[in-house]
Amino acid sequence: MFVDEAVVNIRAGNGGSGCCSFRREKFIPEGGPDGGNGGDGGSIIVIGDKNFSTLSKFKYQRHYIAQSGKSGSGRNKTGFSGEDIILRVPLGTQVLDYQTKHLIYDITEDGQKIVLAQGGRGGRGNATFKTSVEQAPRDTTPGGEGEAGVFTFRLKLFCDVGIIGLPNAGKSSLINALTNAKSAVGDYAFTTIKPVLGTIEMNYKQYVLADIPGLIKGASDNHGLGHQFLRHVERCKALIHLIDIHSQNPLEDYKIIRNELKAYNKDLAKKKEIIVFSKAEGFNDDELLEIEGLLKTIFARKKFIIISSFSGFNLELLEDVIVDLSN
Repeated sequence: MFVDEAVVNIRAGNGGSGCCSFRREKFIPEGGPDGGNGGDGGSIIVIGDKNFSTLSKFKYQRHYIAQSGKSGSGRNKTGFSGEDIILRVPLGTQVLDYQTKHLIYDITEDGQKIVLAQGGRGGRGNATFKTSVEQAPRDTTPGGEGEAGVFTFRLKLFCDVGIIGLPNAGKSSLINALTNAKSAVGDYAFTTIKPVLGTIEMNYKQYVLADIPGLIKGASDNHGLGHQFLRHVERCKALIHLIDIHSQNPLEDYKIIRNELKAYNKDLAKKKEIIVFSKAEGFNDDELLEIEGLLKTIFARKKFIIISSFSGFNLELLEDVIVDLSN
């Protein structure tokens, strides 16, 4: 299951208390202080992992509490530290304060590590308070309190090419035809309600494609889960703008999506793109030539390709374009 947003409630462990103890050995009736320090509390650590692609784990487990440190003991023994909790997240995960929505961390590299909640420090045992003046101190300190908080994990996909377009434009069929993805396909709008990733190998290199769920007019104002979908476009290197070749007004379909990209983030409209007209199966060569001429008139200087995910028409040409867009 693909999950691109989750809320986690975390608490690091408290530090263990320092110990008050004195040496009790034969022939040493008045031994000095030997109370050890408490152990540190466990921390909550987030690590970016390229092998993860979803936040689904955090949908079912939202509360994480790290172990507290153990108290110190006599003979200057420091208490055991609490075990850290490691949370592995996909690259592209942002960590936000749940209340303020303020961005705290952006995890973009494999192995990137952040301490989201620091464990409390262990308290001091009485042995640490011994001085030349005070030879038998009874002072100790309690362990520090571990940090806690509620955070939102939000995933923005990293991919080479994002496939965008109105609902039912054929995005799922295209990514299934090009890659090993298993995106749902249907004859109705909004078949895909979560982004789907797939990979294609060309010239001994893998390229990642993303099927971005159908955008609608008003997506930039968050209509139809618009923001949830649009944020995944931000980190795509380039875009395939898919349009149903049977559309009554393909130029209007194109403008709707372009306007939503600009309204959400002007930089999105500057990304490299190729316009692809889908569902060309059923047309003969003469009909395709006529349609191509009409589209050249409508779209003027814009580059486009006519394809069929069903028959495979022009998919090899599109693969070459994907490589060019990604490099």
